[in-house]
This record gives sequence, structure tokens and C-alpha cells, in this order.
Amino acid sequence: MKVVLQKAKQASVAVDGQIVGQINRGYVLLVGITASDTKEQVEALANKIVKLRIWEDEEEKMNRSIVDEQGAILSISQFTLYANTKKGNRPSFTEAARPEIAEPLWQEFNDTLRRLGMHVETGIFGAMMDVQLTNIGPTTILLEA
Repeated sequence: MKVVLQKAKQASVAVDGQIVGQINRGYVLLVGITASDTKEQVEALANKIVKLRIWEDEEEKMNRSIVDEQGAILSISQFTLYANTKKGNRPSFTEAARPEIAEPLWQEFNDTLRRLGMHVETGIFGAMMDVQLTNIGPTTILLEA
């Protein structure tokens, strides 16, 4: 499992021109899942994200979590995080989980974040989505389980 985390001032995701999820201050999470990922890995990564201290404190040191900031999460499923570009010019996505495996794990990831007290908005699994955000920092972190 890979997650690209971006701190955002605001973010939204639209499908067919309609906003289906939006947040103000918080994280945009681009989530990629492989067939070998487990529920335990999903839960561990969700816990890590909630506890990650990448928000500035009064001394401008990254010392606060998203919980401390009362932020929200916009979670987007993104199989292209597992693009393999080693051969040729067209990416291979064979490492990405098939939808019947990926969607339930992505939903479990989002549910775990909610159980941890986060407000979570999402895109629509498998849809062509337009994602907009204003990145803070910019701060972008790659997490893997």
C-alpha cells in the first residue's frame, strides 16, 4: 500500500463536473493498493497518518498532528501509484490490486480513519476524477506499508 499525503489549505474532488468531496484544512491522500495488502497494513497506515506530526507548532516546528489541527481528510483511490515504467513508454499496472480487492481495502482504510475520529471525504472508486488542492508548504510525503 502506498499513500501520497499532501497537506492542504483546501481540496475538492469532482466527478462529471459535480463535487463529490471537499475539505478545508487537512490532508489529501492518494491511495494505491496491491493484491498483497492486508487489513492489518491498512489499519497500521491509517494510524500512522493520524498520528504523523507534520503541522507546525508555535515555534514553527513540525510537532502537531492532524488531530491537533482539527483537520479533515480527502481520500482518493489511485491505482496509478503502482505504475511500472521500467520497460517501454507505456506504464504497466500489474502490481495494482484488481478493483474487487482494492475497493474494500480502500473503504476499510477510510473507515479506520473515521473510527480514529477523522472527518473523511472521498472520491468515487474507479471514476475519472478532477482533484483540486492548495498545498501547504508544500508538504508532500510518501508513506508505504
